[in-house]
Amino acid sequence: MNDKILTLLGFASKAGRLSYGFNASSETIKAKKSGLVVTASDISDKTKKEIRFIAEKSGVKVIELEGTEQNVLSNAVGRSCGIVLVNDSSFASAIAEEFGRKC
Repeated sequence: MNDKILTLLGFASKAGRLSYGFNASSETIKAKKSGLVVTASDISDKTKKEIRFIAEKSGVKVIELEGTEQNVLSNAVGRSCGIVLVNDSSFASAIAEEFGRKC
């Protein structure tokens, strides 16, 4: 379902353009070095709410990959996580564009 987005996230990971997990993502957002937050669908509601609050406060878009669990996201990026932050504007716009096509 989200195969192309997961592939783009894998490329971004190999290029070193991702922050992994809630803490690293929130710190990067606060440092104004971010482009896009991508979350798995099975992270806790509290975590979703907190990352959305931090991101929206800084004007960063958040995408939730419906039907994509943490283990699938982790396999795509090569690290165990439920939240990734795309730090590259090219990757961020490509992922957002692909997500827009799915809606």
